[in-house]
Amino acid sequence: MKNEDTVTTNVELQTRRIPSISFLGVAVGCMAVSAVLMITGRKTWANFVGQWAPTILILGTYNKIAKTFSPPINEEQRVQHGGNASLLKSPEELSRQMSPQTVS
Repeated sequence: MKNEDTVTTNVELQTRRIPSISFLGVAVGCMAVSAVLMITGRKTWANFVGQWAPTILILGTYNKIAKTFSPPINEEQRVQHGGNASLLKSPEELSRQMSPQTVS
């Protein structure tokens, strides 16, 4: 991450490994546990656990945004994600790559 500090970069590199569907699964699980707690008469606990779902979904959204808009780590990932120019390279380096190479 170009404009982030070391801690944020490390956190995003680690959370990038978590599949996006896992956040949805955990949120649905919280809702199910909350429903069971409500049925069993534990209203306070049901409300407490039920309020986890929106937080987890927001964390999942942040994770998805961080994955989508973060620059590729290497050239192979860059090509895999549309072949756009890397934001991490200087303009001089990019112009060298773009210039036609003569075949000997």
